Amino acid sequence: MTAPGRSTLPLPDYDHLPIGGLESRVRSLAAEEVEELLAYERTHADRLPVTELLTARLEQLEAGAEPTSGDPGAFRPEQGGGRTGSPVSPATSPQPFSPPPHGTPDQRGKPKGDRT
Repeated sequence: MTAPGRSTLPLPDYDHLPIGGLESRVRSLAAEEVEELLAYERTHADRLPVTELLTARLEQLEAGAEPTSGDPGAFRPEQGGGRTGSPVSPATSPQPFSPPPHGTPDQRGKPKGDRT
C-alpha cells in the first residue's frame, strides 16, 4: 500500500492534531481509513505514540470493534471556540494602587534620632 497524500487523508488537519484529539477522532474511522493514516504516519513523522495508537485501533477493528458514530470533521476541543481572555471582570478586579514613592526629590529624609 502506498502512503496517501496529505490532501486525501480521512481526517482533515491530521498533521496538526494533538494525540488526545487524534485518539478520540480515530474511533469514527473504518479499518481502511486507519490503515491509510498509519501508512502516512510511517512515511512522514513516524511518531511512536501515534503509530502505537493507530496500530492498537486497527487491531481493535480487526477483532470486531465497530467505528463509533461521529463526524471526523466535527468540532475539536483543540480548536478552542470557547471564551478567550481573562475571566476577571471590573467587579472582581482589585482597586488600582500606586506604590509609595522612593527617593523622590519632594520626599525629604527624616532624621533617625540622635546620632552623635
